[in-house]
Amino acid sequence: MSNLFDAGGVTREGPRPLADRLRPQKLSDVVGQDHLVGPDGTLTRMLAAGRIPSIILWGPPGTGKTTMARLLAGETGLVFEQMSAIFSGVADLKKAFDQARMRREQGRSTLLFVDEIHRFNKSQQDSFLPFVEDGTITLVGATTENPSFELNGALLSRCQVLVLNRLSEEALEALIRRAEVFERRALPLDGEARTALITMADGDGRYFLNLVEEVFAGVPEGTPAIGAEALGKIVAKRLPLYDKAADGHYNLISALHKSVRGSDPDAALYYLARMLTAGEDPLFIARRLVRMANEDVGLADPEAVTQALAAKDTYEFLGSPEGELALAQACVYIASAPKSNALYTAFKSAMARAKETGSLMPPKIILNAPTKMMKQQDYGAGYRYDHDEPDAFSGQNYFPDAMPRQRFYDPVERGFERELKKRLDYWAKLRKERG
Repeated sequence: MSNLFDAGGVTREGPRPLADRLRPQKLSDVVGQDHLVGPDGTLTRMLAAGRIPSIILWGPPGTGKTTMARLLAGETGLVFEQMSAIFSGVADLKKAFDQARMRREQGRSTLLFVDEIHRFNKSQQDSFLPFVEDGTITLVGATTENPSFELNGALLSRCQVLVLNRLSEEALEALIRRAEVFERRALPLDGEARTALITMADGDGRYFLNLVEEVFAGVPEGTPAIGAEALGKIVAKRLPLYDKAADGHYNLISALHKSVRGSDPDAALYYLARMLTAGEDPLFIARRLVRMANEDVGLADPEAVTQALAAKDTYEFLGSPEGELALAQACVYIASAPKSNALYTAFKSAMARAKETGSLMPPKIILNAPTKMMKQQDYGAGYRYDHDEPDAFSGQNYFPDAMPRQRFYDPVERGFERELKKRLDYWAKLRKERG
């Protein structure tokens, strides 16, 4: 007997997104991850050996982590059980472990797939250990965050970490071809619009297929291919993948810092723009620019830190977007400046030596003697006032008597430090001559 669902042509399951309908049926169908599922891929070799260890799948959203877990269970004959760390707690874990133990007693094995496994706290992650270790479950965890930072060392030591890549243009083109076969018509986009759609996806296959589905739904069959402008009216562009508290944040600031250190202002501007576009706090970037000026330029160009601080003040005065130009100016200035980490290295060495030498007294010759007793103990005795000496330089020793003279700061032959090196070499010569 028909019901309202049957009459409306709708199944009880409801409509399924194109991304779900095109989900691969075997591992070799997964696109963009040949290093894992290709002929010589890691998972391919594991399957050929007849055993799948517990693994952590680490990669951006929409790269096939859930799909791979399902297919692994199917190709190994394991019972697939899935949970999300976002919605699951201790009771859910206990239930999953109990069911896996019962299956094992019946001769069946369980593949437990945990999505967003990094969301479990330390004690929850520890609860996996005995069941992974004795083989009650084969754990497949999926995470978008760096496992080194987010997962316990004990759990990581029992799992292999496999890295999934964001999907390349070639992989996304392969998804378009599959969608066209499924829809039985070509994607109604011209070349420019097709490229724009791929760019919008930002390497996320699931999101990309959702965009493709919107295009098929928004452009009736038989309509001529549309361009990029018309495409923009059908689909909305999302912000780049970026979490200010997670991996993307640290990856981009690292890329910015190393581009500045490597004297590449163009790459530095690109990563600065990436961070601002993604919504990074501009004052965080300003603070990092000040650090770069001190660490990587130092006294090779003392103006660099002034530029960085001026950019911070300008941004605070103007706000966004006008103040962002000041950050760009400081970024280019620091990247273009002569580089030296001599001051940075000298300070680190001095700090290490200070910790090693403890509370050594400075030499009495440079200590003041405000009391009669201190004068009797020769505090300040023999001190020579440098301004009264030839060249305003006495050459006397300022290090503790029990400590040989140290050389921490060694300026480079670049920028302003070249002049500083001349001065220090001249003073070293006078010091040697005057004992």
